[in-house]
Amino acid sequence: MPEALNLQVALPELILSCGALALLMLGVATKRERGELILWLTILLLVVAGGFVAGGEGSATLFHGSFIVDPFARIMKLLTLIGAAATLLMSIDYWRGAGGLKFEFPILVLLATTGMMMMISANDLISLYVGLELQSLALYVVAAFNRDSARSAEAGLKYFVLGALSSGMLLYGASLVYGFTGTTDFAAIAAAVQPSGENIGLIFGLVFLMAGFAFKISAVPFHMWTPDVYEGAPTPVTAFFAAAPKLAAMALTVRVLISAFPAVTVQWQQIVTFLAIASMALGSFAAIGQTNIKRLMAYSSIGHMGYALVGLAAGNAEGVQGVIIYLAIYLAMTLGTFACILAMRRDGKMVEDIDQLSGLSRTSPGMAFLLAMLLFSLAGIPPLAGFFAKFYVFLAAIHAGLYALAVIGVLLSVVGAYYYLRIVKIMYFDAPAERFEPMDASLAAVLGVSGVVVLLFFLYPAPLVALAGEAAKSLF
Repeated sequence: MPEALNLQVALPELILSCGALALLMLGVATKRERGELILWLTILLLVVAGGFVAGGEGSATLFHGSFIVDPFARIMKLLTLIGAAATLLMSIDYWRGAGGLKFEFPILVLLATTGMMMMISANDLISLYVGLELQSLALYVVAAFNRDSARSAEAGLKYFVLGALSSGMLLYGASLVYGFTGTTDFAAIAAAVQPSGENIGLIFGLVFLMAGFAFKISAVPFHMWTPDVYEGAPTPVTAFFAAAPKLAAMALTVRVLISAFPAVTVQWQQIVTFLAIASMALGSFAAIGQTNIKRLMAYSSIGHMGYALVGLAAGNAEGVQGVIIYLAIYLAMTLGTFACILAMRRDGKMVEDIDQLSGLSRTSPGMAFLLAMLLFSLAGIPPLAGFFAKFYVFLAAIHAGLYALAVIGVLLSVVGAYYYLRIVKIMYFDAPAERFEPMDASLAAVLGVSGVVVLLFFLYPAPLVALAGEAAKSLF
């Protein structure tokens, strides 16, 4: 069969895109009250697509090599689909309390997820940009989805304006790379790039590309949008932003640097090292004074992307393996934490102040225990999963000779532990506040699963480590 016709390679993306169009028709044709039905059908589509992703094996390309599916793409797609499905599941109770779910929300999430899948499989600068824009346009809309809220509208506008700027920088970088190499294909770019220092124009192009990627993963100094958008967007949207798009953007960054620019690894290592240190530092120090838990999670996510970049800075298969393990564990920790944040509700209204968690251990001991474990894990305290996430990226950095980076990362982990432990102290030692409403079953399910992953990962880490190792080798 000719390569151009073997659409089976892109079957998960076709399922999601055709499903989104069908659900849009269904939503328009039926009553607007069908929001929850469409949400459940969306989750079903994500699960079906995940089944096809998991069932694949080997490596294959499509559209003359511009779309690639390999073990790395498969594991990152699976994590992204899990993130999208879990955040949709967690959003049901929130939208019920906010006056009903509009059917457009799950469809926009589905379209954004399709864009993320495209990004992860992009093997060409043009397919990279198409996937990135498909994701971004849907995310701009969901950030401002709560039209009656000035904060939500402001979040959407800020994200849109800064996102357009970053897309422009990325496109300018891509045009420079094309101009100096004469190709947009990653393998051909890698063949055209000379290891010597004669590629000044090309390095400029790479810097602009990386500025665009840094915005998408909210690495410092392109993090400005993150706290405001996290705080202003509806909480399920914030949970989605923290989980799926971060993973897809990090996967894209890893593939571009490793596949297209292996000859100038020394040059991009310097940029990645700077982004990692700056992100870890800002994430550790800026979160200390926060009183809003969503803003705190924004700074926390900036810090965690910094730790993931430590693995990428190593520039080898072990480093990429560390990044994949880190992102998988980060996904579990983030979903569990946001399940608890979505359960912070009194009299039908969401509560976002950290002080409102005071005495939670007495009013809701189960939720307090699991949230404490998730926070300890985010801080990187052994033997929880978060400790192993940091262990693998720091180990890769040490083996690559980046001793200073690993030491700085460990020291900043200690600083970052302060604001996580402060929340645990508020939950366990402060006078109890008024009890929250009972946790919805969908939130409890997500919290339970992520709690088990975080608590028991150390008993059986082998499957994830082996999968991540195989995925990392497929890039080299």
